[in-house]
Amino acid sequence: MHELPSLITDLALISIYGGLITLLFKKLKQPVVLGYILAGIILGPSIDILPSVSDRENLTVWADIGVIFLLFGLGLEFSFKKIVNVGKAAMITANANILFMLFLGYQVGVMLGWSTTDSLFLGGMISMSSTTIIIKAFEELNLKGQSFTDLVFGVLVIEDIVGILLLVLLPTISVGKSVDGIELIFSTLKLGFFLILWFITGIYLIPTFIKKIAYLLNDELLLLVSVGLCLGMVLLAGKFGFSSALGAFIMGSVLAESECAERIEKVLKPVKDLFGAVFFVSVGMLVDPAMFVTYAGPIIAITLLVIIGKVVFSVFGFMLSGKPLETAILCGFSLAQVGEFAFIIASLGMNLGVLSDSVYPIIVAVSVITTFTTPMMIKTAKPCYNFVRRVMPPRAAEFISRHTSGRKTSNAEENLWKELFKNYAIKLSMLSVVLIAIININFFIVQGFLLNHLGEKLSPPLTTLITLLMMAPFLKSLLVPREKVRKIYATLWQRNLRNRFPLVFIVGFRVVIIALYIMVVINHFLTKNIYITYGIVALVLFVLYRSQWLLNQYRKIEDQFLGNLYKNSGEEKEDITK
Repeated sequence: MHELPSLITDLALISIYGGLITLLFKKLKQPVVLGYILAGIILGPSIDILPSVSDRENLTVWADIGVIFLLFGLGLEFSFKKIVNVGKAAMITANANILFMLFLGYQVGVMLGWSTTDSLFLGGMISMSSTTIIIKAFEELNLKGQSFTDLVFGVLVIEDIVGILLLVLLPTISVGKSVDGIELIFSTLKLGFFLILWFITGIYLIPTFIKKIAYLLNDELLLLVSVGLCLGMVLLAGKFGFSSALGAFIMGSVLAESECAERIEKVLKPVKDLFGAVFFVSVGMLVDPAMFVTYAGPIIAITLLVIIGKVVFSVFGFMLSGKPLETAILCGFSLAQVGEFAFIIASLGMNLGVLSDSVYPIIVAVSVITTFTTPMMIKTAKPCYNFVRRVMPPRAAEFISRHTSGRKTSNAEENLWKELFKNYAIKLSMLSVVLIAIININFFIVQGFLLNHLGEKLSPPLTTLITLLMMAPFLKSLLVPREKVRKIYATLWQRNLRNRFPLVFIVGFRVVIIALYIMVVINHFLTKNIYITYGIVALVLFVLYRSQWLLNQYRKIEDQFLGNLYKNSGEEKEDITK
């Protein structure tokens, strides 16, 4: 009798187990993603009662294909128009969620005794919510179309963008493994090339091409052309050293600008669902149920951090942007879970060998638990709001009502906010490249030199001091904005009381980002002691705030750069970071 190849046998087992278990989950009105993960656990090596997958390498290949089509599908749901239409509330809330959850996740990882890399990955994985789970929950609870759900989807758009950036940055920032400072600079330049390519093709080239051949495209040819473009961008991303997930997302977002975007989504859905199922089954196969007991403490701690942290930061983010308390609570309770990006980021870390084996089952367990709790959290949001209103002191309720309700933002104010966010994004991205490069250069060059010549006692504090001195002018620039930006702040502050909370938040947000960079330096070169770290951070922030000399040094660097940039262009020199 002819023996079937192991690949066919394994796919048969995945289809059978996945189909039966997800049918059960569908019957129980639970997310099918959990069914796939459970099927993977059953198929994995930890349970040998039933037939299991025999060729793990082939399954890994299929799982990689699953990630490609998942991110391609996510890109198709994304477009430049969505970025433009994301309002102030979603922007502020997404930034608050991501930054503070990234920070808290890192700190919890350090307190659990994890390595710096594991802690960074943990922060990245818990900082984003689940688009799939939230959409599913809204559909089952008949909430789609309500005003607060649009705000939630706006936050998810920003989080998806950050998720893609984390796929690029997290492995790169994991210094001490395989990336040096020079490679980081080249990686940043290559990423910039990809983003420019994304913009150009997204606006003109590929959508124009699709439009010209649209009359020739039936569903079969449309699927073939779309998959070909997707895999072509995946190959191009691989050639430039980026992940296949990034290439797939870029091509998906490019095709989202074409007139056939909805048709492509429709014809791609069966392919995406099939390979997506294989990916989530492969996630489950890496989980040993016994580890849920072994790591019960970290799982409970991180689960509570996700639920409480995301609710608190989301509610405050929406309130800071001027949304009423009820809307803020409804949105915040909807975002309290770990998303699919956690699995993708964890898989990337495992494949690169920079993530510990124990982190994977922990994050899967947290995701499973928070997925189950999501519908319950959404249902309890309204009763929770009613309870808060009953126990809240009248003066506090009046204060919140006064600062979170009133006239709508005028077009002039909205334009000022857009200008502020544009400045913030450009400056932060440009200076972050410089700061990360400085950290890596000191890690790979200065630290080794000082260690060889001064020994283990003097090298760490001196390396820390040199790194902070090199970073100081750029950190000062982040702390103190240009005159034009200060005028925007002043105008928004005076025009409307509702603007004051988000403006204070943005200033605080900048300070927290600066503090995070200082903490990374201290943890890398000096100590992981939290109290010493916080003390040094406070001292450095005080020096940055008081020092005019540092600002003058940055202005000299910036003027020299801009002078070189416009030397032969005949254009008037302009501060591109404002």
